[in-house]
Amino acid sequence: MEPRVFDDDDPVDRTPRAMREDQHRGAGAAEASDGGAVALATHCEYSALARDASTDDFAVLVHARAPGIAGAGGAAAPRAPLDLVTVLDVSGSMVGTKLALLKQAMGFVIDNLGPRDRLCVVSFSSGACRLMRLARMSDAGKALARRAVESLKAGGGTNIGEALRRAAKVIDERMHRNAVASVVLLSDGQDTYTVPRRGGYGGRDANYDALVPPSFAYDGDGRRSAPVHTFGFGTDHDAAAMHTIAEATGGTFSFIEDEAAIQDAFAQCIGGLLSVAVQELRVDIACVHPGVRVRAIKSGSYASHVEADGRAATIDVGELYADEERRLLLFLHVPRARPADDATRLVRAACAYRDTATGRGKSVAGEDAVVLRPWGAVTAGRSVEVERERVRAEATDGIAAARAEAERGAHAEAVEILRSRQRSVARSAAARAGDSACLALSRELREMRARVADRQRYELSGRAYVLAGLSSHAQQRATSRQMVSGGGAETLGGGWTAEERSVALATAGATTSYMTPAMLDMLDRSRRSRELLQRRQQPTQERRRTF
Repeated sequence: MEPRVFDDDDPVDRTPRAMREDQHRGAGAAEASDGGAVALATHCEYSALARDASTDDFAVLVHARAPGIAGAGGAAAPRAPLDLVTVLDVSGSMVGTKLALLKQAMGFVIDNLGPRDRLCVVSFSSGACRLMRLARMSDAGKALARRAVESLKAGGGTNIGEALRRAAKVIDERMHRNAVASVVLLSDGQDTYTVPRRGGYGGRDANYDALVPPSFAYDGDGRRSAPVHTFGFGTDHDAAAMHTIAEATGGTFSFIEDEAAIQDAFAQCIGGLLSVAVQELRVDIACVHPGVRVRAIKSGSYASHVEADGRAATIDVGELYADEERRLLLFLHVPRARPADDATRLVRAACAYRDTATGRGKSVAGEDAVVLRPWGAVTAGRSVEVERERVRAEATDGIAAARAEAERGAHAEAVEILRSRQRSVARSAAARAGDSACLALSRELREMRARVADRQRYELSGRAYVLAGLSSHAQQRATSRQMVSGGGAETLGGGWTAEERSVALATAGATTSYMTPAMLDMLDRSRRSRELLQRRQQPTQERRRTF
């Protein structure tokens, strides 16, 4: 029997202070310490611009990187404890192997949570049920969680809306709060209770926003109640709904095409959540030269604001995992230089944030972005860092445009958009020089072309694959888009040409974009644990075959 109010959560060790607005402005913020602060750098598109030239499209890349998982002396850096609510689909379609794999994946999650982390399990089918309170993962708490997971039984419909409302109730009504909170939602079906819609699966008139509880809605200012990281399981889930939920809450959407990959997908996500190093990160931009103006910002899903006079701008990034990076493109008006000016100081970048482990506010001042102003023609080459980000941002816009074409049934147009973007990536100097990020992006675009080529393939897996890619690139954060594992190219299903199968299988390595060391470490743990389980099961399977 559930209590009326979910205020029965276990106590936490401590609750870091929320960052004050005056700390965002820099007043009273702790100075960044060496080795434990966000690293902030700027890169100009060109190192030089002719003294008598002006431009309205000069790009400057602002690069922010979170401190790493290793602290002083190589020891593991302290991390903030996590409040995690897992929301698990146990509708009738999850019966059998799917449910067994889900239980196995949840067992891995439980094993890898620490004693200061807290976990709550919510299951849903036609309704939703909180199976356990938000409990600390001590030995007793882990035993409670394992019993809750083992009690899962499949049957009934799919009520995602009610499940998320139950998760929001857990987050909103808890008596104590860890510094990091998140929700993980997994479903293999389509909500048939909260989202009545016309036009069938993925219909553009579906009101998916109705699935998102108001307290989960992300307002874009860098602060979140609890991001919902969604996982579409198999090829029958509603990818548009899952993407909308993630986008509205500041979470990510992952596509688990292969049932056997569910544990790895969870592991990648948990690796990030257990390494959150920075919260409420805000990047501030100030123009230095009196004639320089910020014209536009490319920051993906992160809210940005440019002052009316163009002299200052802000980007609200929010949360960063350890070692995670964000690349933000500024487009500037740069005036002609005065005859006596050998260089123009363009912009100064700074940032303020909350250190998640300590709860203390920190601020970091970056160096000025400076461009040289020689007389006469300039032959300076384009910065590889800036070109790489320009290409990625343009490719992301192309993916969104291709998705829009595919949704209206214009599959040939969608393929052509992706082909054009893929060619642009391949022609870039970074790709020609063998840049791994550009090469992976090129392979990803080729894979998307195959999946949007016709209505059948788009409905089967293309929509989910494209939306997971958009989620990843918009946030510059890793999402799972696992290929079907094992069995060779024929397991990809009918309708694929030999070339498309080859491309699809080769693309499996391209889904590691934005991976952090903590994610990779947890993914490695997952794979080793599955291999160990398989070795343990082999003698039993062999005995069964003998009899």
